Amino acid sequence: MKGKSRYFEEMTPGALARYYAKLRALTPAQRAEVASRLSAAVRMAAETALRQRHPHASDEEIRCRLAVRLYGRAVALQVFGSIPADAQ
Repeated sequence: MKGKSRYFEEMTPGALARYYAKLRALTPAQRAEVASRLSAAVRMAAETALRQRHPHASDEEIRCRLAVRLYGRAVALQVFGSIPADAQ
């Protein structure tokens, strides 16, 4: 599977099959909830990493750097007007 997480590479085939079976058993609303929670967790992890790399950055700068990471420089520039030169 393209883009597969290394996490899945470490799972046994049986464990991976059970994981996918559990996902298939969820209702669409439950899947949306799982996706929402995972997205929030990834966003929080990215924000935490940015705060560690830039401990003196304001909340606005962290939001800008996160926007660059998630949506690219062009979008972040449109939203924030200016972005740090080293934001990636």
